Amino acid sequence: MVELPRLRVLRAVVATGSIRASAASLGYTPSAVSQHLAALQRETGLQLFERVGRGIQPTEAGRILADEAELLFEAVGRLERVAGDLRTGRLGSLSIGYFGSAGGPWLAPTVAALRTEFPELRLDLVLTEFEPGEPDIDIFVEETGTEHPGPVDVRRLVDDPYVAVVRADDPLAGRAEVPLADLAERHWVDNDFREGPCRRVVLDACAKTGFSPRFVVDTHDYPTAIAFVGTGIGLTVLPRLGIRELPAGLATVPIVSPCPVRHINIAVKKPKAGHPAVRRTVQLLEELVRDSPA
Repeated sequence: MVELPRLRVLRAVVATGSIRASAASLGYTPSAVSQHLAALQRETGLQLFERVGRGIQPTEAGRILADEAELLFEAVGRLERVAGDLRTGRLGSLSIGYFGSAGGPWLAPTVAALRTEFPELRLDLVLTEFEPGEPDIDIFVEETGTEHPGPVDVRRLVDDPYVAVVRADDPLAGRAEVPLADLAERHWVDNDFREGPCRRVVLDACAKTGFSPRFVVDTHDYPTAIAFVGTGIGLTVLPRLGIRELPAGLATVPIVSPCPVRHINIAVKKPKAGHPAVRRTVQLLEELVRDSPA
């Protein structure tokens, strides 16, 4: 059985590259650090370090073991936080995953309400676009052919249609709607940082209509793309939820025949589904969607 204190010593020595430095950071003597390393090598049957001049350096096995130990210490850290919550009488913790354009309109008011109603609840927010994980509640864009990981209950939160953002002096600005095919010859401003489900919705709709968008500028977020539209360089197509405040001089036009639509779902971990804060979070999100302007 590998003991946690010895893995902690291994990690410190690999990080500092020095027995003396790691001993100082851990509050051990250099002799105690050497003894822990020797015991760990016996327990694992691996050579974890080799002498170089008057010092030591980790072997490949030592580096790999130290890297894997990070995952273990992360789990131990979570366990310690849970124990701390229980000692102080907290209701526990709740992690909420979200994507960028859902953060402002939905997440901020939801968290504000939770902070009022569950003041002892620790909230962990995860931008799952950049930090994939398995939060207790996850607001996500449905991706064709991909199932949400883990034992979860998934429900549809809202369908988010795409619109064209154009300058107010553009001929399209005065129209009630525009067929997607009418945008085939226009210059487009891209607005997504990766080939994810939100971008895929647009590309698939264009492909079914028989064209590929003529991107003249690649940007990585909605506000930047909207700013480029203001210069007259082209139009951009994005989900309605992605538009917070449209700058003066710009307009949106609904797209039809077909209208690209992204499906926004909410996934709740089954073991957490009965938690009062979880149920309240889902209720708050559904209320925000229902009360938001069409």
